[in-house]
Amino acid sequence: MRYVSTRGRAPVLPFEEAMLTGLARDGGLYLPETVPRMTADEIAALAGLSYEDAAFRVMRPFVGESFGDDEFRRIIGRAYAGFRHAARAPLVQLGPNHFLLELFHGPTLAFKDFAMQLIGQLFQVALERAGRRVTIVGATSGDTGSAAIEAFRGLPNVDVFILYPHGRVSDIQRRQMTTPEDANVHALALDGDFDDCQARLKDMFNDFAFRDEVGLAGVNSINWARVLAQVVYYFTSATSLGAPHRAVDFTVPTGNFGDIFAGSIARAMGLPVGRLVVATNQNDILHRCLATGRYDTDGVKPSISPSMDIQVSSNFERALFEAYGRDGAAVTQLMDELKAHGGFAVSQGALQALREVYASGRVSEDETRATIRDALAASGELLCPHSAVGVRVAEAHLSDRPMVTLATAHPAKFPDAVEQAAGIRPALPPHMEGIMTRPERVTRVPNDLAALEALVRERRRA
Repeated sequence: MRYVSTRGRAPVLPFEEAMLTGLARDGGLYLPETVPRMTADEIAALAGLSYEDAAFRVMRPFVGESFGDDEFRRIIGRAYAGFRHAARAPLVQLGPNHFLLELFHGPTLAFKDFAMQLIGQLFQVALERAGRRVTIVGATSGDTGSAAIEAFRGLPNVDVFILYPHGRVSDIQRRQMTTPEDANVHALALDGDFDDCQARLKDMFNDFAFRDEVGLAGVNSINWARVLAQVVYYFTSATSLGAPHRAVDFTVPTGNFGDIFAGSIARAMGLPVGRLVVATNQNDILHRCLATGRYDTDGVKPSISPSMDIQVSSNFERALFEAYGRDGAAVTQLMDELKAHGGFAVSQGALQALREVYASGRVSEDETRATIRDALAASGELLCPHSAVGVRVAEAHLSDRPMVTLATAHPAKFPDAVEQAAGIRPALPPHMEGIMTRPERVTRVPNDLAALEALVRERRRA
């Protein structure tokens, strides 16, 4: 199994190197040369398996020779051992033909744990085997950072620097990043929004001298291994609802497009996915693009679902690569236009290809609050604001097929917004008690590449 860049000018790599590299050297994102397909019988055989066994069967073809079977099984087992639900990703029913996939039972209470816990174990094995060390720099709108810190804290071969937008994450999200005491963890509060954090991250990767000097590695959703891990729960939930004998729709609250792109990979593998519905908050660039064919940034508006407050959706590049028939030159031109002019037009053929896979919807702040309140009354399910965005959009796309909405975070990560909407302040799980009183370690940093690179050089361990 080999991996190619969405921009067509980077070395073709095996799985392990693509994972450790993160962002391709031409600025693109890695994807498999071909997506392996599963037969209907192979998909049906996933029903009733443990999450770990299903994960092995779904992901194994993508790994190639980078990890042996027994080694890969052990890695998967360690990755999910700390989840606090035996099913790992349980389904609950919200209403007729509408189901919620709870993805918040991992150590940091967000769906990012499914990918980050796995990638942490993969990195540890690969680095120890090669005698290498890396400097991980990540950008987060709230959940990726805490999941990365939890996955890599204390590891001897890794230094972790997480950029988050100062004042634009919830208190819980911030404290999950700033309270760990491990010497290899560094939380950096950047003056700007998430798109600024993500831009500086990419700038560091594109500074090849710096990248090679510090052994830079990326664990944002630009990393293919992150996307791959998220493919699994599409299979486990769909087979629970009758796949492959019937199709299943999915609605995904998304800002950076990685979680829903994983659904398109599951679809390409043969899972009978009906619709993949993109759910956006008031930062609705993905919805506007799918509706009009124009991708135009217009500034981030802070919301009660801050992990979706994004205008530059990195993983949308992967979807564009597929929609343009894997034409790396065409994707490069679009990304150059985005950087130079803040937007681009999707060709009619590519837009049609996108619409064959994705539908979309937008939810206002008031609608988000109303959905939290209404879901609690109708089903007893207390939703986080991001999951509420997904549920609201899903309700407009219900059909005779089962609809699965991805619940991306525990409501206790956003207690103020949930309490304002539902009159209930969600309690943190016992394992997180005390987080609000622990001392914080954080560095305020300017939106400046040179300053960031100097800080990383200074604080990383030799």
